Amino acid sequence: MKHSPDERFPGGYLDLQLSFEQQLSGKYASLSAKLKEAADFVVANPIDVATRSLRALSKDANLSPATFSRMSTALGYDSYEDLRDVLRLSIEHRGNTFSHRVEALQQRHGGGDQGFLTEHLLECAGNLQNLEAAIDRPMLEACVERLHSARKVLVVGALGSTGIAEYLAYMASFIADNWSMASRMGASLASGLVGMSDQDVMIVMTKPPFASNAINAAREAHDAGAFVIVITDTHTCPALVHASAHFIVSTESQHFFSSYAATVVLCEVLIGMLAGRAGAPAMDRIAEVELRNRRLSEVWAGS
Repeated sequence: MKHSPDERFPGGYLDLQLSFEQQLSGKYASLSAKLKEAADFVVANPIDVATRSLRALSKDANLSPATFSRMSTALGYDSYEDLRDVLRLSIEHRGNTFSHRVEALQQRHGGGDQGFLTEHLLECAGNLQNLEAAIDRPMLEACVERLHSARKVLVVGALGSTGIAEYLAYMASFIADNWSMASRMGASLASGLVGMSDQDVMIVMTKPPFASNAINAAREAHDAGAFVIVITDTHTCPALVHASAHFIVSTESQHFFSSYAATVVLCEVLIGMLAGRAGAPAMDRIAEVELRNRRLSEVWAGS
């Protein structure tokens, strides 16, 4: 029996979205090889799944329609159609292009809507609440431990994620000397990937529209045996198939651009926990960095 979003998920769209993400991430490992193929196809092609017939999708994926039906049931849906309904609603909610969203923003403002500040702050606060409620704390602890013990940590972020990835690497530089930012200042991404192994960690930050080099870097690092942490805002992210651990961080906003507020907080949490785990050596390094900052006049003398 099919259900409306309100019947299955009393909290509305947000609960529906989180349920889909939790079911997919929580049950993926238990799927058979064929069902994993079907799930991977859905993750990589959400718009096609939401809009095209099962017969056409099965032909493109080279999988039987029954395989998609069994995959849907294994993920907790009553039927394949229920899974499609979830994806349709997700796309309706997220699928507006930046240009459409900025047009809507301008129309609201031109029509006398002066409440953007309040709307944006409320949605950022909601994203932070979602982060606190949905984050997998054991996974967070495991990631901090891997970062602490890593021989090398490479941070990858492109397009809109570039600045946040830079900030993450900058914070880490105060407490560790083994972090680096991939492709920084025109450096080759490939050069950062050379020599990666199971002793290393890569952090990949990518949100729609996904950066191809971030997805490719995740694949290369995974194939090299590195521990890959993916930070994104949707399970449609292609990098998730290469992730050792992942964090789905809400970016909802009335803005034409995805909000990175909750992602910044997650980065600060990771570094704060890492600093606590690192103990006295981190404190000594921070003191040394601050001393050299002043010697090199990198900071204002009165600060």
